[in-house]
Amino acid sequence: MTKIAFISTYVPQKCGLAAYTFHLRQAIQDSSKWRDANPVVVLSDSAGEGGGDPMLWPLDRNDEEAYARMADKINQSDVDVVSLQHEFGIYGGEAGAYALTLARRLKKPLVTTFHTVFERPMPPYAPIQKELAELSSRIVVMNRKAVDFLHDTFQIPREKIRFIPHGTPTGNPESRRRLRQRLGWENRKVLMTFGLLSRGKGIELLLKALPSIRREVPEVLYAIVGQTHPGVLRTEGERYREELRELIRRNDLQDHVVMVDRFMEENDLIRHITACDLYVTPYPGMEQITSGTLAYAVGLGRPVLSTPYRYAQDLLADYPELLIPYDDEPAWAKRISEMLRSEVRLKGWSKKIDSLGKPMRWPEVGRRHEQLFAEVSQVETATR
Repeated sequence: MTKIAFISTYVPQKCGLAAYTFHLRQAIQDSSKWRDANPVVVLSDSAGEGGGDPMLWPLDRNDEEAYARMADKINQSDVDVVSLQHEFGIYGGEAGAYALTLARRLKKPLVTTFHTVFERPMPPYAPIQKELAELSSRIVVMNRKAVDFLHDTFQIPREKIRFIPHGTPTGNPESRRRLRQRLGWENRKVLMTFGLLSRGKGIELLLKALPSIRREVPEVLYAIVGQTHPGVLRTEGERYREELRELIRRNDLQDHVVMVDRFMEENDLIRHITACDLYVTPYPGMEQITSGTLAYAVGLGRPVLSTPYRYAQDLLADYPELLIPYDDEPAWAKRISEMLRSEVRLKGWSKKIDSLGKPMRWPEVGRRHEQLFAEVSQVETATR
């Protein structure tokens, strides 16, 4: 069995990367049927976090010397491969430069998963990502376009980069009908957006389109699910949420919008996505290379509509009719109305999206990661 050390944020921290690493670790363990847990180097603002679990190794993200000490600890352990989950914002130093302090000192083979890849990276991000890529035995990306970006920008050999889709849940065993009843959605056509609430998610676009949709689909309900982003709370409190509420009042949409203002635990999020009729990501920014929320919706087999940002373009490449420009409000209103009016059309799209989502579910994603880590470990052993 291949022993893997993960480097990431981790639950109970409430962030997407922590949840991703938790599920990846569990999926690999389930796939390998190995009883022993793999260790996690847990990045946090305090070196004391870890909850007493000996397999959670705390790392103070802001202490550069701690990164060197952690590399030594990994080198002296029985770990075979290191899986570094990379986002610039979670590591200390300018643009997360402390990740290099650890990577340079590692003697174990490194597999880096880039959760963000820029088409045209700029300093200070570009040199950090380039060196991390060069120090890694393999690189994992969740978007096929990212393979081209890394190759064209940093001349990273394509054979060094592995595309593995973003993992998603396998679904909720409860029936959609029962879930919709529990949420009070049984007589509504539910449009849903999920994520930490902040500007730049395109929510205003849908609120402006909703009066037109309401005329065609009187039972429409737009569910805006998720608490306000902590960074937004620190800088402006709930001003943005109040602006949205004012827009809802001004357009007389109180009976057609529900704002679920709380952090969603995994099972609760799955219930909400499963219960909705149509999931949307109307993001105005086109550079986003991954989207856990869109991945979850596709993995759960829900019909989706999206703006054509990088991840949506790649994921929905076979269905370009599901991609709508951000600035085309009439097109959004027309497409949403067409889909919500027809139960036959919704069921047809659900079947297509469910097929698209099958290879994204955690058992398959865990199996592919396990194979990759075993391959890297074997190559390292053979070259010693």
